[in-house]
Amino acid sequence: MRAIYKIARLELSNLFYSPVAWLLLILFVFVTGMGFAEVLERLARQQELSSNGLYAISKKLFYFTSGGLWLKVTKFFYLLMPLLTMGLVSQEFNRGSIKLLFSAPITGRHIVLGKYLGVMLYGLIMTGILLVYVIIAGSMVESFEWATVLTGLLGLYLLFGLYAAIGLFMSSLTVYPIVAAIGMFALLTVLELISGIWQEYAFVREITYWLSLGGRTNTFIAGMICSEDVFYFVIMSAMFLGFAILKLQLCRESCSFMGKLGRYMGIFVVALLLGYITSRPMMKWYYDATYTKDNTLTQASQDIVSKLDGGLKMTTYVNLFGSIHNMTTKEIKDDLARYDRYVRFKPETKMDYVFYYHVDTTTDIFKKRYPGKTLKQAAKDEAKLQNTRLSKYLTPEEIDAKIDLSDEGYRFVTLLEREDGKKAFIRVYNDMWRLPSEAEISAALKRFAMKLPRVGFLSDHDARSIVGSRNRDHSYMVAAKTFRNSLINQGFDVVDVNLGRGREVLDSLDILVVSEPLEPFTTEEIEMLSRYIEEGKNLVLAGKPKTYTYLDPLMDLLGLRFEPGVLVQRQIEEYPSNLVLSRVTESAKDISRYWEILYGYTSRAFRPLSLVMPGAAAIAQESDKGFQLIPLLETRDSSGWNELETIDFLNDTVRLNSSIGEVAGKRMTMVGLEREKAGNQQRIIVLGDADCFSMGELATTRRGIQSGNGHLVMSMFDWLSNGELPVDVSRPRNIDNKLALSMAGGATIKTVLQWILPSLLLILGVIVLFRRKGK
Repeated sequence: MRAIYKIARLELSNLFYSPVAWLLLILFVFVTGMGFAEVLERLARQQELSSNGLYAISKKLFYFTSGGLWLKVTKFFYLLMPLLTMGLVSQEFNRGSIKLLFSAPITGRHIVLGKYLGVMLYGLIMTGILLVYVIIAGSMVESFEWATVLTGLLGLYLLFGLYAAIGLFMSSLTVYPIVAAIGMFALLTVLELISGIWQEYAFVREITYWLSLGGRTNTFIAGMICSEDVFYFVIMSAMFLGFAILKLQLCRESCSFMGKLGRYMGIFVVALLLGYITSRPMMKWYYDATYTKDNTLTQASQDIVSKLDGGLKMTTYVNLFGSIHNMTTKEIKDDLARYDRYVRFKPETKMDYVFYYHVDTTTDIFKKRYPGKTLKQAAKDEAKLQNTRLSKYLTPEEIDAKIDLSDEGYRFVTLLEREDGKKAFIRVYNDMWRLPSEAEISAALKRFAMKLPRVGFLSDHDARSIVGSRNRDHSYMVAAKTFRNSLINQGFDVVDVNLGRGREVLDSLDILVVSEPLEPFTTEEIEMLSRYIEEGKNLVLAGKPKTYTYLDPLMDLLGLRFEPGVLVQRQIEEYPSNLVLSRVTESAKDISRYWEILYGYTSRAFRPLSLVMPGAAAIAQESDKGFQLIPLLETRDSSGWNELETIDFLNDTVRLNSSIGEVAGKRMTMVGLEREKAGNQQRIIVLGDADCFSMGELATTRRGIQSGNGHLVMSMFDWLSNGELPVDVSRPRNIDNKLALSMAGGATIKTVLQWILPSLLLILGVIVLFRRKGK
């Protein structure tokens, strides 16, 4: 150990007696100081001049993907380390001093470890410089995220150590330092790209993916310490140090080529074996250092996974012709990474991928792209286009024999299966994100963990249902499989309800939706619906101005009424006056998280969301039936009234006529009712416009109006399900949002870090080098 220490001290002194180490250190301080100070100064300017304020300052300074300091340091290390390490051993061979080392009472292990320790001490100096930036930021940022930032700094030092080990090994292979530097660049490139090699072969995929360096440091920079990544840096550094030690030992020994190769392979195989063991899900441990726990499942998702006793299998079916999302066998590891957070809490999860080709029945893209070709011919062309092998894909007959995916339209889909036979699907969605988020994945898993709310949509008397495809129906927001926020994708069980089947169908429901029936209910049906309400179950009633009378018997039970006439507002640009824009009330924002968010969206001053109702009836309380009434939506201002005369709102101009009872003022367009009934917390929502969550309205865009109706649907059913669904995947807000630095102070710090500190290092380096030369 004493010999290793002496060599390390000598190596460190030699580094600082050469201009290369000083120049690299000065350049390092200049580049990192400039990068840190520029962001710090920009944030100080933004805080002083902008009214929006700051948020997540620690992230923006250090680990933000587009401008954080840590990512810049990783790129600098990539360029710096080959220059720093290229002469560690090669110069010993080049100068002939290696013979002196071989003649000394030390082994190759002492030489390699001593030189490696010397370089790591140099790395500690660089780390100390970075720590100065951390301390500066920590002293100025309120509630600074010390743990997250220091976790990133740990990752940088581990990366430096691996680069140093690789550089030392490459330096031991040649007498030319420049060749060692080029060789290191080449090897680092291989380690960055190796994860994409032979990914279609399961065994090779595990090896190449583990060997890959790409993204390992980013895990630390993001604030996550994963045992697999820690062991990766330790094992890979030890492997290259072992290679270097073996190389120096073989310089002293006479050994055949196969003997040398066998010894190198022995080290390599041991490293791979250790890597395989430490990368198994059961062997991993994690620490998320972020305040908001961005790298971990939310508490709601953790609770769901904790209730999943027994095994879980996830099988992803990938169609070669998938229209929304697709992948090849080479991308399996990237797709598996999406579920790492779940496997962390349920490591016994089994994951499989099945590739097949079949016509996507939800689109006619196949006919347009491959006119006149058979499915087999088109599959061959598509496989060539995606640079994959068609032999890896099941034929339509083979996939149909394995599983029936016709209901899913033969799209990209993941099937979840439990040991007890329960199944659920995770889908992809026709939006800009395409892939499922934590909310959708956890909602699917929650089906296994507990009984979820069952929602029935009444289809009697031509009420708006979930089985129709008309604009007035609710199929899109309820049962559209490619719509992320549809109820089925958020975990709800949804059924079509026909009162003619008997009262039993209502007994199985938790929520019943009755949306604008166009015919009156029979006496028996009113009795069934009245009993449903008296049993304390949740309900949604949605009417329209011309047809609301069919709901009057149910409204009487609730002590409410729809006001006569059509609700109108001051005309909005070119739109008719019966296009009503509503907003969330003060009383609504306190009933649930979703309503609070929606309140913020509708009340903000700049580009607020509007809850659009194209033809609404106002709602009023007629009598007290024991409910607590909560106004949920109201018109945006007091300029509206119930229009009693106008019929053609598109061509006619509405005018307030007080002589016939028209009175201007704010009106309620949606109300909530709540009470304790039959041991349940009963919740009921009444809307004055059934169109506001219809297929036609949710698919409509209007110039100058930002609709929030999709958010409204989530708010409604979150409250009606007592917060069970959608799954709450919200996280705490960042608290490091205040910077104790002025614009002038930011400019001063930038000058000090970018110019004065590098200049001081330059002066110190010149003094040391001149003194060395004088000696």
